[in-house]
Amino acid sequence: MALLIYGLDNDEVGSAAGWRQAASELLPEREVRIFPEAGDVAEIDYLAFMHPDFDAIPALPKLKAMFSRSAGVESFIGHPKLPAVPLGKIEPAGGDPMMTEYVLMHVLRLHREMPTYQAAQAREAWLRQPILRPEQRRIGFLGFGLMAKAPALVLRSLGFPVAAWVRNPRPQAEVPIFHGTGQLDAFLRQTDILVCLLPLTRETEGILGARTFGLLPRGAMLVNLGRGRHVVEAELIAALDSGQLAHAALDALYPEPLPPGNPLWRHPKVTVMPHVARRPTIRQLMTEIAANIRSLEAGGGLLQEVDRRLGY
Repeated sequence: MALLIYGLDNDEVGSAAGWRQAASELLPEREVRIFPEAGDVAEIDYLAFMHPDFDAIPALPKLKAMFSRSAGVESFIGHPKLPAVPLGKIEPAGGDPMMTEYVLMHVLRLHREMPTYQAAQAREAWLRQPILRPEQRRIGFLGFGLMAKAPALVLRSLGFPVAAWVRNPRPQAEVPIFHGTGQLDAFLRQTDILVCLLPLTRETEGILGARTFGLLPRGAMLVNLGRGRHVVEAELIAALDSGQLAHAALDALYPEPLPPGNPLWRHPKVTVMPHVARRPTIRQLMTEIAANIRSLEAGGGLLQEVDRRLGY
C-alpha cells in the first residue's frame, strides 16, 4: 500500500527525494508517492498534504485517513470533494519547539519594551524605560492547544502570570482557564500581552477587533500567531493610534503576502513577520505520519483528529 504526498515537496518543506529517504527509515513498509505521480490510486491508503486542491487530487477508493501539514483547515474543510475519512493534523504531541521559541521571543521582546528602544535608537535618544518584573506582566493565550501549552508553561516558569481562554472548560489545565463567551471579557481585562493561537472559524473570525482591544488594559500588547482574518485591520490600527494598544506583533496576516502600501508595513507600533513561526522538517513530519498510521493500523485512532463540525 502507499502514502501519497501532495504539496509538501517544495522549498519550504523539502524535496521528493527527502520524503522518500525519510519514509525508507521511518515507514519502510509503505511506498511513498509524490503527486502528481499517483500510480494505481487503489493502492493509496493514506494522504498527506498542504494546501490541497481536491479538484486535482484523484478519487482514492481505498483511502483510510488524511494528514494536514497546515495549522488551519478552514481553506478546504468544506470542499465538496473532501474524502469522508478521518483527518488529522501532523503535529508533535508535546508542541513544536520552534513555535515555543517564537512565542517566547515575541512575548519577551514586548515585555522588555524592545520596540520602544529600537525607536529611541533611530532617534539617537538615550531612553531608559521602567522595567517591569515578570510577575507584573500578565500573559493571556487565546486558545490553549498543543502549540500554546508549551510556551505558556515556559512563561509561567519564568514568573509570568499566565492564563488562557478556550471554547470549552478544562478542569485540569496547567494554567487558569477561562472558557466560553461568558468568560471572555474577564479574561481580556486581566491580560497585558495577548497571544492568539486560535483556529479560524466563523466564531473566531474578526475576534481581534475594537471590542476585544477595548477590554484589554490600556497599553496592552498583541501577538497574533493564529490566522490573518482574526484581525480587523482598521480597528487594530485605531487601537494602536489611540494608545489603547502599545504594540502588535503579527506573524499571520490577511492577505498573504501583505501587499505593498498596506499601512501595517510602516506603522511604528507594528511588527510584521512573513508567517515564519515554524517550519517542521520532513523527518519531523514523517515521524508524526508514521505514528498516526501505526496507531490506526493497530486499531486506534488519529493522534490529533480534526473535528469537521467545529473546523479544527
